[in-house]
Amino acid sequence: MTEPSTAPLYIAMHALDNVAIVANDGGLPAGARFASGLVLRDKVPQAHKVALVDLAEGEAVRRYNVPIGYALRAIPAGSWVHEGLLKMPAARELQGLPMATVKPDPLPPLSGYTFEGYRNADGSVGTRNILAVTQTVQCVAGVTDFAVQRIKAELLPRYPHVDDVVALEHTYGCGVAIDAPDAVIPIRTVRNISLNPNFGGEVMVISLGCEKLQPERLLPPGSIPIRDERGQATGADAPLDTICLQDEAHVGFMSMVDHILRQAEVHLQRLNARRRETVPASELVVGVQCGGSDAFSGVTANPAVGFCTDLLVRAGATVMFSEVTEVRDGIDQLTARAATPEVAQAMIREMAWYDAYLNQGRVDRSANTTPGNKKGGLSNIVEKAMGSIVKSGSAPISGVIAPGEKLTQKGLIYAATPASDFICGTLQLAAGMNLHVFTTGRGTPYGLAEVPVIKVATRNDLARRWHDLMDVNAGRIASGEKTIEQVGWELFELMLDVASGRKKTWAEQWKLHNALVLFNPAPVT
Repeated sequence: MTEPSTAPLYIAMHALDNVAIVANDGGLPAGARFASGLVLRDKVPQAHKVALVDLAEGEAVRRYNVPIGYALRAIPAGSWVHEGLLKMPAARELQGLPMATVKPDPLPPLSGYTFEGYRNADGSVGTRNILAVTQTVQCVAGVTDFAVQRIKAELLPRYPHVDDVVALEHTYGCGVAIDAPDAVIPIRTVRNISLNPNFGGEVMVISLGCEKLQPERLLPPGSIPIRDERGQATGADAPLDTICLQDEAHVGFMSMVDHILRQAEVHLQRLNARRRETVPASELVVGVQCGGSDAFSGVTANPAVGFCTDLLVRAGATVMFSEVTEVRDGIDQLTARAATPEVAQAMIREMAWYDAYLNQGRVDRSANTTPGNKKGGLSNIVEKAMGSIVKSGSAPISGVIAPGEKLTQKGLIYAATPASDFICGTLQLAAGMNLHVFTTGRGTPYGLAEVPVIKVATRNDLARRWHDLMDVNAGRIASGEKTIEQVGWELFELMLDVASGRKKTWAEQWKLHNALVLFNPAPVT
């Protein structure tokens, strides 16, 4: 193992880049001299950019060999290059893009890798065995939560093969334009989350009774088909197990709660009869995402995830990457990698829809970057996007799904979602994700109750300070202790262990999870 260096270090992403990021923990003072002979004119924080050469006013500032901005004034070599010195480039037009032009040699298959999962009647595989309690409207959230706490305390200990009970709480269901065209997005999101592979096909719904999103609209006939032992639809539909709180049979609050517990026990008994079995790694459905990003995200964690993405695709698994505004500035890279022109066109369609959505709110893609992103060295969304796309690896993009839709194919999939951590995770759950990978540079305790979340730190300092929150330290790539490939393999093997239940993520151990947040572009009434 290579010992980390304490000498002044910078990292450039391409030979033609005219800026690089400072790698040293804590940054470097003015006067620090690099091995190349470059001397810092300013104090530069870790992960922030330094000019490698003199930059003229108006000159393109290049990182990843992409113009991430244009100098607002002359910037001497050795200067700190931050967002205040850059004019952001205009967004790439959605016309004249390369369409399925990159034809890489097929990646060699990766066989022999398995995990212990729960096979479902519909052919999907769960990584956890969870009773999920769906609700049609926020009004019932308090009752549902009260009941779930009792289920966990009184019933769950009697069913040792059930991992957890979760309430699928959300803020939708009433007071909304339920028939507006875009209302389909939150409705199908809740529907498809209810059918996530980690819930074993057991659907239990709590309704108030007077809400706009009635149970039959949320889960209409055909949503839960009865399947035989081979996973084939029998032509019959499973009855919808609904508890309506306004039902006249309920006399008082505790009668509602007791009814929920009685029905929950029916589902718990069926879930408890399930056992893990050996399944191929091709049954993994992995969502990849980043949040609290910094300039190291595109140097360490995201490239390692990208290498792991290629391993998963080679193993026949499904990987979703998302976050519209965080790929919008690399749309030409993505349409070129599409498996077919039709896939490329679908990606353009989703970008155009989101452009119009942002324009309606009178903002553009530049609203994406956060104060934390900028403190972590990311000057604007262009720079952030270049580092974000790397999570997708190098495989052809084989499909595109719109927000709230369910996956129907394997391979590398672009799942169009907002970049919001919570909304993106919610939509990836709806798509059928059974394992989540989340990279962070600034740090976040993000987690989901519905699927295991593996968190990957971009920096050694973050991994040291948050040693009981970060599952993988990709910062070792920047310090020379590990290669991208080594960390990628480490992550792949950890995924198999977590998917099998042999290991728990830190978020699982601490029971940290974020709320489900629906994407609702339709009007609220």
